[in-house]
Amino acid sequence: MTSPPLATLSPESAGSPFWNKLTETMPREKLDALHLQRVQALCHYAYEHTRFYRRKFDAAGLRPSDIRTLEDFKRKVPVTDKSEFIHLQQERPPYGDTLALPMDFVAHHCETSGTTGVPLAIPYSMVDSVRYGESWVYGFWGLGIRPSDTFYFAFGWGNFAGFWSAYWGARRLGCRVISGGGLDTKGHIQAIQRMKPTVLISTPTFALRIAQVARDMGVDLSQSSIKYTYHAGEPGPTALPGMREQIEKAWGAKAGELLGIAEVDAIAPGCPLGDGVHVNEMNVFSWSMDPESGGEVADGEIGENIVTGYANTAQPLLNYRTHDLVRRRSACSCARTWAKFEGAVLGRTDFMVTVRGTNVYQTAVENILNQIEGVSMHYELVLTHENGNDGMTVRFEPEPSVTPEKWDAIAKDAGERIHQALHVRLNVVPVAPVTLPRFELKTKRIIDQRPKELRRALDR
Repeated sequence: MTSPPLATLSPESAGSPFWNKLTETMPREKLDALHLQRVQALCHYAYEHTRFYRRKFDAAGLRPSDIRTLEDFKRKVPVTDKSEFIHLQQERPPYGDTLALPMDFVAHHCETSGTTGVPLAIPYSMVDSVRYGESWVYGFWGLGIRPSDTFYFAFGWGNFAGFWSAYWGARRLGCRVISGGGLDTKGHIQAIQRMKPTVLISTPTFALRIAQVARDMGVDLSQSSIKYTYHAGEPGPTALPGMREQIEKAWGAKAGELLGIAEVDAIAPGCPLGDGVHVNEMNVFSWSMDPESGGEVADGEIGENIVTGYANTAQPLLNYRTHDLVRRRSACSCARTWAKFEGAVLGRTDFMVTVRGTNVYQTAVENILNQIEGVSMHYELVLTHENGNDGMTVRFEPEPSVTPEKWDAIAKDAGERIHQALHVRLNVVPVAPVTLPRFELKTKRIIDQRPKELRRALDR
């Protein structure tokens, strides 16, 4: 008779609310001292190993040795933006002048969904992928997920960064993984019934979509094996309490959320209290900037989250603009000392919204419309919510000189161009000239007709 396998965790460890109590509760003074050491080392590394940062520093009259305090870093190191990296990658594919490691060290290639229809290529080394994956584990553990759980990924495994890093996190935690890649919604439901996983990984709106289809099939997922759902990619249970209630009721499970930035890290796992996310200060240094003045905003005020990642040595990102508007707090009753964003992301500086799990930006749609002959400058984006999914309708006025019989052809052309560039299908509808409202000051482009509990701030 063989002995039962040894437990991988002691009762004390299994019952702890912290994945790594030492780091998650480290005093602010020690955290800041550690950040200073790391950003100083990263400045030297980026300057010495990438042409991009050497040019940036030289243009600013800056040397890595000039960074003596965190204030020096925030004020002196130039702010960077995704558009710069995309431009360089287009000039010198696949990674431009930003690759800091020999290509032989790139173990995994991913891409973003793109802010203007052009994806950002993201290289990861093997070490990067391990550190990136562990960022998810803090949130998994805080929610109650343990190595004995089984993850089901309702995710298509393409080049989009998506939940690849969540997969690395599940492997880091030691859980069993089931891939739902390639299945349709009914296929996901049948796989969950057959394989009996305990954790669902998906975008929050897709979790609701799966539940809706299951109801249509006569399946009650609240009685399934799923005990936890975990989400990213769009505002979810933390940002939208109404959505949390819907997900937890539909699945009979506990819902969690993570704020991630594909090219940086899974930067902020959900707080166990469910009212925000904590910046993973082992992998990220961040501060909040006034998007207008460029100065730092005080604790408790809304500002744009500026991040520096330690988890991507292949393509380092320093003082990187996220365009996410957050309310940062320095204290939390959950006992974690890591900075907290109340309600996760409150809005976007560039009016980004999410439609069926795909990021859609006002500026991206506007750029496409401006390229189409016969489309005037007057349009609006109408958000709706049906059958568990967000939808968007683009309503535009044709130029007055365009005859009505040509309107539908222009709308079809616009819809195809949007789909090709943004990888999502939007309804595009022409309306008669001088039909849409005019504004004396800032034009209101986005009309949010979703239920109140699903809306979020679209402007700062």
